Amino acid sequence: MNHVIRRFRPADRDAMLAFANSLPEHDLLFLGRDLRQPRVIEAWLEAIEAGWIDSFLAEAEDGIIVGSAALLRDPHGWSAHVGEVRLLVMADRRGHGLGRDLVEAVFAAAAAAHGLSKLTASMTVDQAGSRTLLESVGFHQEALLAAHVRDQSGTAHDLAILACTIGG
Repeated sequence: MNHVIRRFRPADRDAMLAFANSLPEHDLLFLGRDLRQPRVIEAWLEAIEAGWIDSFLAEAEDGIIVGSAALLRDPHGWSAHVGEVRLLVMADRRGHGLGRDLVEAVFAAAAAAHGLSKLTASMTVDQAGSRTLLESVGFHQEALLAAHVRDQSGTAHDLAILACTIGG
């Protein structure tokens, strides 16, 4: 399955919304905001423009978005050296290297473009594929927040926070 990794652009607004709507709700729980809402996509694009987020897409040969990775950072905060990784991949595209390609794009931006020395990632504890991928590139669990996120039915899920030191 071929794909191209590129930056998320304003012209991708509708395609990103379609991608988000194709994902199971459970895949979105760690984000904090419901990516299926147009106003959330708009805020994401504004944050990219402002320099708070660096975002990449995996685009299939047919132009469909099949994966996304974002690097969130706060260059003015106490943890300006830390970035948060957010990774989403369509279920039928998992296990084919797409997630790894997206994570590599984030690693390159984190160290080279932003001078970050630590990355974090959050996910529900049952997202084994994401966890395995991130652990394979150096992440380890630093925290577990019990019953930290709730899905639309009100069911609580534990949230694992992984971290990785990068750069020097």
